[in-house]
Amino acid sequence: MFAPLQNDIFLRACLRQATPHTPVWLMRQAGRYLPEYKATRAKAGSFMGLATNTDYATEVTLQPLERFPLDAAILFSDILTVPDAMGLGLSFALGEGPKFATPIRDEAAVARLEVPDMNKLRYVFDAVTSIRKALNGRVPLIGFSGSPWTLACYMVEGAGSSDYRLVKTMLYQRPDLMHKILAVNADAVALYLNAQIEAGAQAVMIFDSWGGVLADAAFHTFSLAYTARVLAQLKREHNGVIIPRLVFTKGGGQWLEAMKQLDCEVLGLDWTVNLAKARALVGENGPNAKALQGNLDPNALFAGPAQIEAEVAAVLNSFGAPHTDLTQTGPTQIFNLGHGISQFTQPENVEVLVRAVHAQSRRLRDQKA
Repeated sequence: MFAPLQNDIFLRACLRQATPHTPVWLMRQAGRYLPEYKATRAKAGSFMGLATNTDYATEVTLQPLERFPLDAAILFSDILTVPDAMGLGLSFALGEGPKFATPIRDEAAVARLEVPDMNKLRYVFDAVTSIRKALNGRVPLIGFSGSPWTLACYMVEGAGSSDYRLVKTMLYQRPDLMHKILAVNADAVALYLNAQIEAGAQAVMIFDSWGGVLADAAFHTFSLAYTARVLAQLKREHNGVIIPRLVFTKGGGQWLEAMKQLDCEVLGLDWTVNLAKARALVGENGPNAKALQGNLDPNALFAGPAQIEAEVAAVLNSFGAPHTDLTQTGPTQIFNLGHGISQFTQPENVEVLVRAVHAQSRRLRDQKA
């Protein structure tokens, strides 16, 4: 059904296999920093008009790959499609974040909550298949979802939040309600990601964007446990091919040792984490070793080309000597930003970044050889 993969470097790095260079892709790489994205969004009329149209979603997913030699594509969608399918009424005003018309704030609303019919998300799965065909084997396609906790934040708050007052009030005042929401979310996310895999996604990523706002004990109870519940239900392979699973918790650096126990292949790191320490903690060989993804500060892309190249070198050197032994697995890095790319980033600077990662990481391998 799909063309053979021509560039599998991202997938090999996910599986901690040696690669000729460090693969690179960017969170939110298909998005508002590209003028061609803005033009397509204008044609679509709205963000959801863009995300729910198979042709538009395919077009914007491929746009960054036409500009930059990236090593992976990521489905163009939104983390909030699952709660939207639950009937919460997702909308996006231009220049504003997402909003839900009917947030979940009382016992009756929680009691009504259930895993949605995946047919309501058919537009996502159709987009996955369309994108995979359009890629024609150029690079792998990553599918994704928000984590159960991150989805719950938006579902209770009704929008983004600066203090998470409503969702944390429920967490502390009525933990039973929070656990019910998270259990439904976890099972829905697992079904959703498995359907993306069946539609053609070659790796899947869980974005725990707001895990870092939790207190230590609360993170383990209300975020990590439900991310683990999702992972336990995910397909390990599809059509005989391993499907890597990636987990990114923004602000989660202090919990890496606990996250090492997650049943996934890759842990994403934000820019506050020291890569050398993370590698020593979770990236070296062992039964639970993980590939690491990250972790350039997105604001480094506002500097000039020489400074961007220097920051790329700093990130690669922080991770340390690349794994080069083709006969066994070892520590691997997937280069990425520590969070999504800013809409104000100049596309030329992304070009500098991607080419610097490839060139410098090849030199590091040559030096080791």
